[in-house]
Amino acid sequence: MFILTMGLNHHTAPIDIREKLVFKETEEEMALITLLQEKSILENVIISTCNRTEIVAVVDQIHTGRYYLKRFMANWFQMDMEKIEPYLFFHEEKEAVNHLYKVTAGLDSLVLGETQILGQVKHAFEIAKQTGTTGTLLNKLFREVVTFAKKVHHQTKINENAVSVSYAAVEVAKKLYGSLENKKIVLVGAGEMSELALQNLAGSGIADITIINRTKANAEILADQFQAKVGTYEEMNNYLSIADIVLVSTSADDPIIKQKDMQILMSQKSTSMLVIDIGLPRNVEHDCSYIPNFHLYDIDDLAGVVSANSLERQKIVLALENTIETEVQSFFEWEKQLGVVPVIRALREKALEMQEITMTSLENKLPGLTEREYIQIGKHMKSIINQMLKQPISELKEMSVENDAPTSIEHFKRIFGLTELDITLSEKTQEQAETRS
Repeated sequence: MFILTMGLNHHTAPIDIREKLVFKETEEEMALITLLQEKSILENVIISTCNRTEIVAVVDQIHTGRYYLKRFMANWFQMDMEKIEPYLFFHEEKEAVNHLYKVTAGLDSLVLGETQILGQVKHAFEIAKQTGTTGTLLNKLFREVVTFAKKVHHQTKINENAVSVSYAAVEVAKKLYGSLENKKIVLVGAGEMSELALQNLAGSGIADITIINRTKANAEILADQFQAKVGTYEEMNNYLSIADIVLVSTSADDPIIKQKDMQILMSQKSTSMLVIDIGLPRNVEHDCSYIPNFHLYDIDDLAGVVSANSLERQKIVLALENTIETEVQSFFEWEKQLGVVPVIRALREKALEMQEITMTSLENKLPGLTEREYIQIGKHMKSIINQMLKQPISELKEMSVENDAPTSIEHFKRIFGLTELDITLSEKTQEQAETRS
C-alpha cells in the first residue's frame, strides 16, 4: 500500500486550466465511487476548491496508481490526458503526507495561514467517508491532519490578520478609488466568499451595498447581517449599471456576466466600474476586460495583493517545518505497527514471482511469440493479478485495526501461503531499495 497525491493548484496551473478541472459539489459522491473502481485505487479523497483540485489516494502500486489517477481525471473532465498532464503534480508516501499537512493548515494556500481550507479539507474527508471510499489509512491520516491544523491556528499567529482573497478584493478597490465611503457596491452571490467580502467592506465604511442571488432567501439572510439591500437576479444588469464596484462569487458552471451585455452597459455608463470575479469557474467572461472603463480582476490577479502581507507568516511556516516532519514520521510509524504492510508487500512479490515463472514457461511452450505479443500478454497477466489482489488487500487493511487483528492476519497469511521467510525477504528487499534511493 502506498499513499499517492495527484493534483493541480495555483502554483502549477493558471486559472483558465483550474476552472476546467473543478469537481461540482453535486457530483462529488459519484466521482469518488468512479475513482474507487479504477485499478490500483484502494481508497480516495477528492479536495476541490477555487485554488486547487487534489486527489489523495491509497494505491497498491505507485506506477499504476499514477496512471489510473491521470486517466480518471482525463475521463471525468473529458479532456486529453496529454493536455492535463503538464499541470499535474504527484507526491508519494512521506512527501504526500507532508503536503496534506501543509495544505490543511493553510501553509500551501494563496492566502498563507487562511482557515477556509481547513473546513474544505474536513468536508472533503466527511463526504469520502460517508461515500465509503476511505479506509484504515486515510481515516487515520485525515483525522490527524485536521487535528494538527486546528492546533496550528490556535497556538500560532499565522491566521491573525491573514490577507484573505476577499480582503485583497477590497484593497484593490481602495487603490482604484481611494475612499470607498460613497461608492455603490453590488455583490452577486451569497456564499461564504461573499460574506467574507461583506465583513471587509463593512469595515471600510461602505453603506450602499446590494446583494443579488438566484435564491433570494439566501441573499436576504446575508443582507440582514450587514444592513444591505437585496436585488433580483432578473434585474442584475440594472443594478450593475449604477454600481461602482461589483464582486462576483457564485457556483455557476458558466459565466453569468457576458461581454455583449457589458459592452452595451458600459457604453451607456458615464463612470468606470471595478469588477472582481472570485468564482471558479469564473463568473465573468474574460473578454469583458477589453471593454473601456471595465476593470476586471480574477483570483490570480489578486495574488500580488495577497502576498504583500505574508512575510511574518512565512517565518511561522519555516518554524513549523520540523513539527510537520515529526507528525509525518509518527504517521508512518503507526502504519508500520499495523503489521500488514510487509504482508501486502510479500503477497505482491509472490504474485509477481508466479507471473515471471508463468511467462518463462509460456515463452518455452510458444517460441514463435513476437516481442510485442510477449509484452502484451505480460501486461494483461499483471492486470489480472492486480485486480485479483485489490479486494484481499483492502480487506486486510480493515482487519489490521480490528480487535482480533493478529489472528485475522495469521489466517490471511495461511490462505495465501505466506511464510515468515517470505515476509523477511520482502522487508530486506525494501530496505535495500530505500538505501539505494
